[in-house]
Amino acid sequence: MAASENSFDIVSKIDHQEVSNAIQMALKEIHTRFDLKDSKSNIELQKDEIVLTSADEFKLKAVNDVFQTKLVKRNVPLKGMTYGTIEPAASSTVRQKITMQQGIPIEKARDIVKVIKNSKKKVQASIQGDLVRVSGKDRDTLQEIITLVKGQDFGIDMQFTNYRSQ
Repeated sequence: MAASENSFDIVSKIDHQEVSNAIQMALKEIHTRFDLKDSKSNIELQKDEIVLTSADEFKLKAVNDVFQTKLVKRNVPLKGMTYGTIEPAASSTVRQKITMQQGIPIEKARDIVKVIKNSKKKVQASIQGDLVRVSGKDRDTLQEIITLVKGQDFGIDMQFTNYRSQ
């Protein structure tokens, strides 16, 4: 009988549907809140970017706080968001772009593989596009690797998916 291989993938993806739901909920609250009522505030989803707009930086920060609260409620990781600088926009408003993490950047993937290799556990870690696949014979060892990787801070949000065992 051949030795069985178990594997899982380490990915970094943000659920667009949950982000969209969070935006709808945040907008509802922003349009009814007294301090933000006439602030020309808006949150818009454009592909892998979210654009926040408001009358000034102070109100933009309030809009962002409302938005982040809704994201957290919907289990969308804030670590997966990269904030751009606040810039002036049309008709004396300010705007801020937020990029959503989709996939693990190659440098981070290399760091993850290095940590796994340095653990001296009997597993293979390979970079496959924008994810890291970890495979090994022993399921318990794979669990230990998940715990090890979760314990490190790579500066990105990670999910562990496609857990397969033969």
